[in-house]
Amino acid sequence: MSTTFTCAEKLFLTSESVTEGHPDKVCDSVADAVLDEILRQDPEAHVACEVAATTGVVIILGEVLMKKGLYCNYEAVARRTITDIGYTSSQIGFDGATCAVLVAVKDQSPNIASAVSASLEVRTGEAADAAHMLGAGDQGMMIGFACNETPELMPLPISYAHKLCRRLAQVRKDGTLPYLRPDGKAQVTVQYCRGVPVRVDGIVVSAHHAPGMSQEQIRRDIKEHVIAAVVDPSMLDSQTKYWINPSGCFEVGGPVGDSGLSGRKIIVDTYGGIARHGGGSFSGKDPTKVDRSAAYMARYIAKNIVKAGIADRFELQVSYAIGKAEPVSLSVETYGTGRIPDDRIVELVQDNFNMCPGVIIERLNLRRPIYLPTAAYGHFGREDGDFPWEKTDMAESLRQQAGL
Repeated sequence: MSTTFTCAEKLFLTSESVTEGHPDKVCDSVADAVLDEILRQDPEAHVACEVAATTGVVIILGEVLMKKGLYCNYEAVARRTITDIGYTSSQIGFDGATCAVLVAVKDQSPNIASAVSASLEVRTGEAADAAHMLGAGDQGMMIGFACNETPELMPLPISYAHKLCRRLAQVRKDGTLPYLRPDGKAQVTVQYCRGVPVRVDGIVVSAHHAPGMSQEQIRRDIKEHVIAAVVDPSMLDSQTKYWINPSGCFEVGGPVGDSGLSGRKIIVDTYGGIARHGGGSFSGKDPTKVDRSAAYMARYIAKNIVKAGIADRFELQVSYAIGKAEPVSLSVETYGTGRIPDDRIVELVQDNFNMCPGVIIERLNLRRPIYLPTAAYGHFGREDGDFPWEKTDMAESLRQQAGL
């Protein structure tokens, strides 16, 4: 795979993003809003919240373990979140104030709770220190990735796709394009030559809009106020292709146009398909779930490795067994861009980063209500909030240890 990527004369890579009003993202937002509300009351709570939505209905389900006497008003959280996204009227197709909110949340399994609270190492007397007290909330493999294609060290296709979707939301909210509605998508195809992005080959934008709008006007406005505001003109040429509302009319959107489900946009949430994905989703899960916390830690490590100049393109995989603190495997991929041997990079990772869940949570300060902003426009490459996994505070130390 390293050779294929770095040596290909012509390679096309595509990534997509969706707006906060996309039905799946509505569900992710409600799930993370619930998580934030519970963590605000009980930072030690265990939360696994899933959300589904369709015409006029939002369903909240999952498992929660929080201190006795505390209460989450799930309905109020859902209504506030949906309204903030922009679904405020049945004329738009969905109304956070009047939609039905069904809640089916139960207590977390005591078997899972005990495995998380006391790790396998603790239960077998093998715990070396307090770092091993907390067990992983589930089995699975998590991926961290970074590359030097953009200032935020993300792949260019997903970076552009996220920025286009954020811009769609911005021009809707600030009145630049008042006919836009909350739902929307963007997709960007970038041409690479020998591992370097050289041009944007194609852009797809689907914009939810008010009835009666001319598609010609929408296409002109999207090119002028969205695409031109985001994409570097030097990456566009006469061969760049544009598909704006390629299906034609997009008047019916959001949960009315398509049912939504949390955890269904995991590639949008991570690296746009440019890197591997372990399969676990993030939204609605507290940090004892390594699906979330270990993926954040893996991104933190990958970003610092690339920022240190140890590799131009770097992927880390880590895996866990439920209830066990120590990871069961760790591997790296540098795609042929590493400046030191991969074995040495593994040593650097193991020497500098403890991957036990309890240590990750403490190091990244994850028991806080910081998750709702991550529900849309990606969990990585974010520079617009308090996302500690995006810090590069270890880069200089790693560079020195690598002898670079």
